[in-house]
Amino acid sequence: MRILHTMIRVGDLQRAIQFYQDVLGMRLLRTSENPEYKYSLAFLGYEDEDKSAVIELTYNWGVTEYDHGSAFGHIAIGCDDIYATCEAVRAAGGKVTREPGPVKGGTTVIAFVEDPDGYKIEFIENKSAKSALGN
Repeated sequence: MRILHTMIRVGDLQRAIQFYQDVLGMRLLRTSENPEYKYSLAFLGYEDEDKSAVIELTYNWGVTEYDHGSAFGHIAIGCDDIYATCEAVRAAGGKVTREPGPVKGGTTVIAFVEDPDGYKIEFIENKSAKSALGN
């Protein structure tokens, strides 16, 4: 078995697609519309779905915002140079909410950005992606 995708609900599908493409550099892999049940889907990722897990953006027609609750934490993305990645996010109009630096209680360098719907995205340098964050 393997993880196929993570689904998040968004209030504006085109705005979300633009963020994941233009700010995070993902590719739009496919979209679908379901008029009967009034929702649209967009799947984005760095590789095709048969090779890697992707993000499924779900837009329920007419719903512009969601309460994220307290259970969901973040999506983690590996990057080669966390400082350059944060600068590229900023340059593309993205919002860095935690500057790169060691995780509390450890040495792994992480950073956080936020998508237009308020979901947190954690960057972890690839060289540290397999280590425990608290070590």
